[in-house]
Amino acid sequence: MAERPYDRIPGSRAMSEDALDHAARGLPGGVELYHLRPDGGIVLADREGSRELGPEREFLRFIDDGQFAHYLVGDAGTSPERPSNATVKLGVVGPRSAFTPHAHGGEHFVLSLGHAACGLHDADRGRVAEVLLAPGMLIRIPEMMPHSFANRGDAPLTILAANTGYGIDHEDYAITAAAAERRAAAITARPGPTAATTLATATDYRVLAAALRDIERAQQDHGIAGTTVRERLAARLRRVATALEVRR
Repeated sequence: MAERPYDRIPGSRAMSEDALDHAARGLPGGVELYHLRPDGGIVLADREGSRELGPEREFLRFIDDGQFAHYLVGDAGTSPERPSNATVKLGVVGPRSAFTPHAHGGEHFVLSLGHAACGLHDADRGRVAEVLLAPGMLIRIPEMMPHSFANRGDAPLTILAANTGYGIDHEDYAITAAAAERRAAAITARPGPTAATTLATATDYRVLAAALRDIERAQQDHGIAGTTVRERLAARLRRVATALEVRR
């Protein structure tokens, strides 16, 4: 991943961890306190002290290489057969990067703590819609809606993501175009009237694959949207405000 922005802000990382260390001293056992910093870093504190979360230990691969997740509710093995009702996790999206377009078996909520974009396939209008997100915006995506989430900024982006019913390891957690095409081919090869549609989910995987390919082409043609001068200025001010609020 690219250089983290707080490496260019002397003392900001230490300030965050020192502040949480101080707060953590009064926590009851089992309570955890998280600081989601505006520079994309995540610090966790409990009665044992504070530490920055990172891909070396607390994070799992999140759909694509270079993207990471840390579960708060549920785990990677969550499924309808092994339910926790939902999974809630912190995710870190690499600078100027996007997830491979996919669809989830359950509905999906994403809270962006930075400048993001979500490409969504609008079946009613037959086009790809791009929704630009600012820090603090949360988007709900219905189950099986093709989409891709992107980081418009030059720093790691922290998100809070909740999915109903599925963890990352489940085959229906993130169905890509390639996976949908394989399912369509397998169903078509079987005898019966269902063609490329499963009776269990009523999903036409040929249609799903085509919609996901539309998002892929839109990403290739237009790239990832950038941030405006005002957004970049706001991000700097947000980091300054955090430094003032989270004092040593």
